[in-house]
Amino acid sequence: MSNRKMVLAAVAQLTATNNIKANLDVCVSLIKKGSQLGAKMVFFPEASDYIAENKAEGFVLGRAAAAGGHDFLGGIKSAAEAYGIWVSVGIHELVDGVELPFNSNVVISSSGNIVSTYRKLHLFNVDIPNGPRLLESASISKGMEIVPPVDTPVGRLGSAICFDMRFPELSNALRSMGAEGISYPSVFTEKTGAAHWDVLLRARAIETQTYVYAAAQIGSHNAKRSSYGNSLIVDPWGNVIARCSSTTKPTIAIAEIDLDYLHSLRRQLPVFENRRIDVFKNL
Repeated sequence: MSNRKMVLAAVAQLTATNNIKANLDVCVSLIKKGSQLGAKMVFFPEASDYIAENKAEGFVLGRAAAAGGHDFLGGIKSAAEAYGIWVSVGIHELVDGVELPFNSNVVISSSGNIVSTYRKLHLFNVDIPNGPRLLESASISKGMEIVPPVDTPVGRLGSAICFDMRFPELSNALRSMGAEGISYPSVFTEKTGAAHWDVLLRARAIETQTYVYAAAQIGSHNAKRSSYGNSLIVDPWGNVIARCSSTTKPTIAIAEIDLDYLHSLRRQLPVFENRRIDVFKNL
């Protein structure tokens, strides 16, 4: 039986725009708030650094986010250290020799060090005749590997991003690698969010018997794009134990994370011990 005590985790909700400094200021204020409320880790949405209106603007913003006075990730690392709290945050990651940025999730320790970087595997490509055409792959490089879970104050944490939640192979792989929690930073559309957000996240939590942390963007980012919100935390039984309100003002929601409960549940309902990997070994 685990001897770890319950800890508080927070999920943030905000509306990122093309103003990198303003986005950073919002994130830092929520890091401070989470720390003041006693959270040991705060989770931020996908693309917390910026949301561009088009590919050309995204190209400019990507370089600005990593430069001098606009060092978004550097600001987050400094805030994590200043307020003594772990942070998970979605950013656009530029890599030398790669034309397009990665859609990445970075885990930062309370000492301000990066302990994990995951690059989104499943890019959101939708091209429906006489319907919407959204091609994330036109502006984002695809990730190529699953990143093993890392030790954090809320247990061993695996990372995924938004559209990844529709592919249970990833969450099952993370559970097999020892995950006690999985983060899904997101920018969900309002239509798909209303239909699928809760269902998908609760399903991923139930089938993997992990805590799920889903920080989401909300509201209007620009004239072309708005997001569903509803940042939440789901426990291993599938209960939503924290949810941000529908306000478009930056906010957080907090829940207790009980790893003893998680491991007790796994003993009582040993799902993974009964998996037929001999049959499904290619999945």
